[in-house]
Amino acid sequence: MLQTSDNKIHVTWVHCILLSPVQVANNMMDMDQDPRKRLCFADGRRKVDYVLVYHYRKRSSVRGSPSQHRLSIISNGSYPLGVEEKDQEGRKDEPAEVVVDVGPPDPADGEKIMIREEFEGNLKDAGLEIEHDKENKAHGHAFIRLHAPWQVLSREAEFLKIKVPTKKSYELREEKGLAATMNEVWRKLNQPFQPKVPHQEQEHSRALFFCLTGITTLIANGVYDSAFPLHDGDFHPSGQAEGKNDRQLLHDEWARYGAFYKYQPVDLIRKYFGEKIGLYFAWLGVYTQLLIPASVVGIIVFFYGWATVETNIPSQEMCDEDQNFTMCPLCDRACDYWHLSTACGTARASHLFDNPATVFFAIFMSLWAAMFLEHWKRRQISLNYSWDLTGMEEEEEHPRPKYETILLQKRQRKKKNTKNKNEVGRLYLPYFMQLKHIHAYILPLFTLNVFLPSQTGHEKLTWRDRLPGYLINISSILFMFGVTCSAVFSVIIYRITISALMAMSSDPEVKSNVRVTVTATAVIINLVVILILDEIYGMVAAWLTELEIPKTETNFEERLILKAFLLKFMNAYAPIFYVAFFKGRFAGRPGDYVYVFNDYRMEECAPGGCLIELCIQLSIIMLGKQLIQNNVFEIGIPKLKKLCRTLKDKERAPKEIVEQPGRRQQWHLDYDLEPFDGLTPEYMEMIIQFGFVSLFVASFPLAPLFALLNNVIEIRLDAKKFVTELRRPDAIRAKDIGIWYNILSGLGKFSVIINAFVISFTSDFIPRLVYQYMYSETGTMHGFINHTLSYFNVSNFKPGTVPSISSLGKDITFCRYKDYREPPWSTEPYQFSKQYWSVLAARLGFVILFQNLVITMSMLVAWVIPDVPKNISEKLKKEKTLLVDVFLNEEKEKLQLIQSLFSRDLTQEQQEELNVQFTRQMSMSPQSNITQHTAV
Repeated sequence: MLQTSDNKIHVTWVHCILLSPVQVANNMMDMDQDPRKRLCFADGRRKVDYVLVYHYRKRSSVRGSPSQHRLSIISNGSYPLGVEEKDQEGRKDEPAEVVVDVGPPDPADGEKIMIREEFEGNLKDAGLEIEHDKENKAHGHAFIRLHAPWQVLSREAEFLKIKVPTKKSYELREEKGLAATMNEVWRKLNQPFQPKVPHQEQEHSRALFFCLTGITTLIANGVYDSAFPLHDGDFHPSGQAEGKNDRQLLHDEWARYGAFYKYQPVDLIRKYFGEKIGLYFAWLGVYTQLLIPASVVGIIVFFYGWATVETNIPSQEMCDEDQNFTMCPLCDRACDYWHLSTACGTARASHLFDNPATVFFAIFMSLWAAMFLEHWKRRQISLNYSWDLTGMEEEEEHPRPKYETILLQKRQRKKKNTKNKNEVGRLYLPYFMQLKHIHAYILPLFTLNVFLPSQTGHEKLTWRDRLPGYLINISSILFMFGVTCSAVFSVIIYRITISALMAMSSDPEVKSNVRVTVTATAVIINLVVILILDEIYGMVAAWLTELEIPKTETNFEERLILKAFLLKFMNAYAPIFYVAFFKGRFAGRPGDYVYVFNDYRMEECAPGGCLIELCIQLSIIMLGKQLIQNNVFEIGIPKLKKLCRTLKDKERAPKEIVEQPGRRQQWHLDYDLEPFDGLTPEYMEMIIQFGFVSLFVASFPLAPLFALLNNVIEIRLDAKKFVTELRRPDAIRAKDIGIWYNILSGLGKFSVIINAFVISFTSDFIPRLVYQYMYSETGTMHGFINHTLSYFNVSNFKPGTVPSISSLGKDITFCRYKDYREPPWSTEPYQFSKQYWSVLAARLGFVILFQNLVITMSMLVAWVIPDVPKNISEKLKKEKTLLVDVFLNEEKEKLQLIQSLFSRDLTQEQQEELNVQFTRQMSMSPQSNITQHTAV
C-alpha cells in the first residue's frame, strides 16, 4: 500500500538503473522558479532524468510508424524474433513524422535501429516520456532524454508496496549540567570544520530506479554508446548562495583543496551519488580521522629514538674507534678489511627505528587496526539507520551480458544436439515398433526420454562450463606470481653485480658510497617495476575474471577485487618481504659464502642490521606509489583519455557535420566527461596503503603520518574528480563496503604475525634482551657488539678470495663478522654456538607471546566496543514499539467493527468471553510476528 508523507515518497524499482534522489527531486520543474533550461525538455518544464546516447549516420525523415521496423526485446536486453507488436496507446501525442535510418551502409546498423525503436517503445509503454534530438547533423551522436512523471513513480511504489514512515514522533531532551556545557563548547569548537550545506532530511534520501532493464546488455552489443544521469548543471558558483545546486555545493564545500580541514558532507554526497559512493567516502573519512592518533604516536616513537641515540650503548660501541673491530671483506678480492666504526652513521640511523618503543608501537598499531574496524562498523550502522538502509534486502541481480551470451550459445549447442537425436530417433522408431515383446506403455516413455528433446525450465552455466576458465585463472595467477618473484630476483642480481663492480673501482669516493648508491637505485628500480606491473596486473585480473563467466555484476566485482588484490599485494610487498625476512640469511659465512652464477656473493645486511634497509625500502615504495600512482596517474590519465576520445570523435566525424546552434546543453557537456569505471581502483590504493601502515609499521613508525598527509589530499582529489571530471554515476544502494571489509580484517590479523616476526628476526630487540639478562656480567648493554661478532681466521679463506691489496697491513690474523658461531680455536669451529640457539628460542617464544597477547587484546577491544551505537539501538527499539502499537490499534478497531456487526446476535457473556480471548491473544503475540505484519 502506498503511503506518503507530505510530498516525499520512498520508491524502488527492482532490476533497473538507479538514479540519485536529487535527480528526481525536481522532475517537475516550474520555470518561474527555476529557469535552468539546459536540464529540461524543450518545453522547459520536465526535467531530464536520464540520457541515452548512440552514434548514427545519415538520417532522413519519413512518414509512418516506427513499429514496422521493430524487433522485440525481452527484459534482459536480448532480442528474439516473433514477438507481438505493442499497442500504440502510449504514443497518441507523438507526431506522425518520425526519424528513421534510410539505407544504412551496414546491415548491423539497421538491426540496431530496430532494437532501439523497440526498446524506446517499451519505455513509452511503461509511462516514461522521451525526447529525441532534432536531426540537423549528417553524422554524430544522438541524445535521447528520459523523464519519469510523478504518476509512474506513484504507480510503481504502490505496486512494490514500498515502506514509508507511518507516524512521526518527536522527543526533545533538555541537557543540563556539565554535559550540556561540554557539548556546547564542543559544538562551538567544531563549527569552523563543518561544511556549509543544508541539512539533508531523511525523506530526501530515497532512491529511484527507472525501468531501463537490459540497458547494459544493449550498450555491450553496441546498440547504445552510453547511458548516464545528468549533473545538476555547471559546478562553477553562480554567485548566489541560496540558488546553488547540489553540484555547486559539493564543489565549494568538498571538492576544493581549500576545504581540506572541513568534514565531508557525507549526506549530500550520498544524495547526489548514491549510497555506494557515499559509503566509500564515509569509510575514507573514518580511516583518515583515525590516522591522526596513529601519526601522533608514531612521531613520539620516532623522536624517542632520536632523543636516545646519544645514550644508546650499542651505537656508542659501534662508533668507538678505540674498539678497533676489524671486519671481514664485503666482497672477494676487490674489497679490503674495514673497521666497524666506519658504519657509525648507519648504526645511529638504525636506532631511530630499532628501539624499545618500536615494540610498543607495533602493539599499539595492532590494537589500532582492531579499533578502526570496530569504529567503522558503528559508523556504518549509524549511516544505515540515517539513510534508511536497515531493512534493505538483497535484490536478485540481472545477469551480465557476457553470461547471457555464453548461456545462449550453450542452449543453441544443446538444441542442435537434440535435433540430431530426433533425426536418429525417427530413423529407428519403425524398427522398435516392430518389436512385439515391448509393452505398449514402455515405448512412449522410451521415445520421450531418448529421442525427444529435454525441456529445462531454468538453465544455467555449471562448473563444467567454467572449468577452462578456472584452469587458466590458476595457471595465470601462478605465472604472475613467478613474474613478480623474477622481478625481485633481477633487482637482487643488479644489487650484487653493481656492488661488485663499484668495489673494484679505483676511485675511493665511489667505494665509500657503494651501499648508499646501490640501495637507492635498487629501490627506485623496484618502484618503477611495481608501477608498471600494477597496471598490467589490473588488466590481467579483469581478463581472468571474464573467463570465469560470473553471473551478476556483484559476483564479477568480488572476483575481480580478489584477483587484483592478490596480484597487487604480491607485487607491492614482495621486495619488502625479501628485505625483511630473506636478505642476509642465506649469504653464508667467511670461507663458505653462497655464490650466484659462481662469481657473485649473495648480499648481506648493513652493519646496523636489515631494519634500516627495510625502512628505506618501505618509505620509498610507499611514498612513490602515493605521489606517482595515486596522484599523478589519477590526474593525468583521465585528462589523457578525454583528449584521446575528443580526437577520435573529430577524426570519425566527417566535415559536413552541422553543429547545433546556440549554447551546448548539459547532456552534451556531460558526455564529454570521462565515464565512471567503479570504485575498485579507489579502494585498492587505500587498501594497499593500509597494508603499508599496518604490516611493517615496526620498521617505519612515520608511515601513518605520510598516509595521513596523502589521504588529506586524496579525499579532495577524488572529490574534484567525481564532481568535475567524471560523468555522474548511477546511484547504487548498498548497506556496506562489501568484500573490502573482509580484506581489511584479514590484513589486520596478518599484520600481527608480520610485526611479530619483524621485531623478532629483523630487529635486534630480542638479541639485546637475551644478552642483557643472560650473558651480560653487569646487567647492562656494555659489550653487546663484541658479543654479536664472531671470529674468523683469515688463513681459512678460499684461494682467490683474499683481498689483493690491504691498507690495514699484513698482520691481520682474525677478522670479525656478525653471527653467533664458534671461534676458530673451538673444537667445532664455525658451527652455530649456544648463544645462537638461545636467541632463536627467545625469538620464537616472543612471536608466540606477541601474537597471543595482541590477538587477545584485539578480541577484547572488539568485545568492549558494541557494534550498534546505543542511541541507534534505542531508536530501533522505539520504532519497533510504535509498530506494535499501530498493529494492536488496527486489530482492536477490527474487533470492534466485528463486534458491532454481530452484537445483536451475541449475549453479554459471549461478548465478554470474546474480549478476554482477544486480550489473551494480543498479550501472547510475539513481536517478531507483529513486525513482520507491519513491515508491508
